[in-house]
Amino acid sequence: MKSNFCLLFLVLGSSQATTLHFPSQREDDLATTEELEIVPGATWTDINTGKHIQAHGAGINKVGRTYYMLGEDKDSTAYFQSVSCYSSQNLVEWRYEGAALSRNDSIPDLKTKRIVERPKVLYNRKTRKYVMYAHIDNGEATDDLAVRKDARVGVATADQICGPYEYKGGFRPLGQQSRDIGLYQDDDGSGYLLTEDRPNGLRIVKLSSDYLNVTENIHLWEGDNVESPALIHHNGYYFMFGSTLSGWKANDNLYSYSKSLSGPWSAWEPFAPVGSGTFSSHTTFVLPLGNDQFIYMGDRWQSNNLLRSTYIWLPLDIKETNVSLKWRDSWILDAKTESWREAPEYREYEAETAQLDDGALDRSCIGCSNGKSVTNLGSVQFSGLDARSATKVTIVLTHAVGGAQQRYAAVTCNGNEQIIAFLPTASNGTDTAGKSTLHCNVLPGKNNVSISRIDGMDAPDLDKVRVPRY
Repeated sequence: MKSNFCLLFLVLGSSQATTLHFPSQREDDLATTEELEIVPGATWTDINTGKHIQAHGAGINKVGRTYYMLGEDKDSTAYFQSVSCYSSQNLVEWRYEGAALSRNDSIPDLKTKRIVERPKVLYNRKTRKYVMYAHIDNGEATDDLAVRKDARVGVATADQICGPYEYKGGFRPLGQQSRDIGLYQDDDGSGYLLTEDRPNGLRIVKLSSDYLNVTENIHLWEGDNVESPALIHHNGYYFMFGSTLSGWKANDNLYSYSKSLSGPWSAWEPFAPVGSGTFSSHTTFVLPLGNDQFIYMGDRWQSNNLLRSTYIWLPLDIKETNVSLKWRDSWILDAKTESWREAPEYREYEAETAQLDDGALDRSCIGCSNGKSVTNLGSVQFSGLDARSATKVTIVLTHAVGGAQQRYAAVTCNGNEQIIAFLPTASNGTDTAGKSTLHCNVLPGKNNVSISRIDGMDAPDLDKVRVPRY
């Protein structure tokens, strides 16, 4: 479907009121269709707090028609803060529901300066409990194993997917170390712990019927040095995905397959282009989308400032026993039809070529298109977004942010205000550019979008705006 667009984009220098309403981006939804895009590596703003989503090392569970994502909060430190819970109807727009498991200084494993990583949850049909497993460790937030030597799993349970979870304790599975972990529930309801045992290798360990303990070792990849495990079952084969041992640094992640959990398993091989470092990410989870389609979920870690860490979600192609991952700048995820499709063509509008008023000026930005961005945001106007049909679309804002903290702006699209976050792009914001997304209901005819500085907060520098062609 092709339409002509006319975009009016305003960047206002005047301050807005300090008190801001954070409406759901799905409230007052006038669009009859949705064409929402996943933009790998971009700032991903939730729909009710206006902050970048904090759900690293996450897993996804579907309850009824709602998806829930539980992961690590790395907003300010590598130490344990909480396990965040988000909900979504479409896997693109996520609402922060709260902390499912929080730091608690009365519980040794959850106290200040502890490590709680890669939380995963299974629902136990017999006990009607949600059971969470996570990697528990002590000492400093470092890759030095002489310091991080607890190497245990922690277990917590809850009556609801978002908790609150009651911590049950930690242990070493079958007496062996456990670092990166994952969980898998087979078709018969049996649960399995995927655990990286550093002295020996990656393991599949069967869980007890209540999922609160382990019973037996199912398979060991002895000496293969693979961590960050994720497991799926597809067309008679099990596929295990994982990362080699390189700390925060990305590497070419691998996969292995077998007709049985106990093996024999194939030799490990890469599923993304060799040398890409799995597009600078580590395997977090593989989500079965339905219709024989899967989503690779990875973390793109920024070890010098974990707040800057983003998410790499991409369609995962599986044909028989061949698995491949291809880079896409963006792609459309349709949860209703359990499918994905390629993103449409788009038009880009350079900020520095637009009308600049109220103090806005262009500056050098080495990593920005044309080597420039607009700073000291005043009034910037673009012409063109004239839609023929009511459609909810994803607009990409390319920006530059220096310093260590994320910045915010109030964005109004056809009268619907949203708070959008912009992650730091480097230690010096003039060196590189990043992307942030907003989802906007466009209506037949002309549409208006404005971005405003929030009182008392620094706004991002603006490079360009990308608008899909519908």
